[in-house]
Amino acid sequence: MRFSQRLGISPVEKAIQRESMDEELRNSLWSLVQGVYWDSYESNRSRMYGRSDFVEGSNLNPLVTSLWLHYFKQPIDTVHRYFGDCVSHLREYFFSAEWYEVYDFIEFVSKEGPEGSKSIFVDLCNNFMDRENSAYRFVNGVLTEITSEEEIQSVEEAIASASAFPGVREHLSTALSLMSDRNYPDYRNSIKESISAVESLCRHLVNDKKATLGSALAILEKKKNLHPALKASFSSLYGYTSDADGIRHALMAQDSLTKTDSRYMLVSCTAFINYAIALTSD
Repeated sequence: MRFSQRLGISPVEKAIQRESMDEELRNSLWSLVQGVYWDSYESNRSRMYGRSDFVEGSNLNPLVTSLWLHYFKQPIDTVHRYFGDCVSHLREYFFSAEWYEVYDFIEFVSKEGPEGSKSIFVDLCNNFMDRENSAYRFVNGVLTEITSEEEIQSVEEAIASASAFPGVREHLSTALSLMSDRNYPDYRNSIKESISAVESLCRHLVNDKKATLGSALAILEKKKNLHPALKASFSSLYGYTSDADGIRHALMAQDSLTKTDSRYMLVSCTAFINYAIALTSD
């Protein structure tokens, strides 16, 4: 804790930054882009007219080209010839962009940048977003609004643990993507995908592709000592997805469903998946 915080002059912890971004968070994220990507620039062109920092032919040409073509959607012949000028242009955009555009930029760069830098960039972004109390984190490569470290760990662990169950992994990844889409979030189908992940796992664990979630849970309770309370709770959650706003019935309205509903279902289902995989592997 800093001296000013101990005296009560500066706040010990800033409010969670949701739908906003303060200067410190923006500065930190740009520093990561600079340190991980721009500072890794290498040119294979010889010096010409006193400069050698050409974009074309450099190791970062694919990223810059992708930014112009797919992110800014600008003519490719408007890319700056020199890398230094290009970074200056990107920096000007970054520091004038809306908070959500900064996250769009960060997410795009993480996906389109050199593969060898992705992991460290995502980890550092999460560290800085945690330090600056951002409400968002990278989870499975997607920026999403999950503020609890326990929630993040639960989702990531479930997706990793489900590598042996491709159907489960696909359902969870889809649920996360649908919930996190800032332009067109689909909470109904995110919830459906989350519970479908549990259903898919339970069918696999009882070796019955046609089993209902209820019958599969009953088998797990009997053969794997699944706690009756957990069985009852997930039977109830399954009932919720069948009844609440007709989540599993596409023709009914979804106006009352929120991101909170979607996040709760995703976190609950990933926690159960982690538990069930551990239970059946013992």
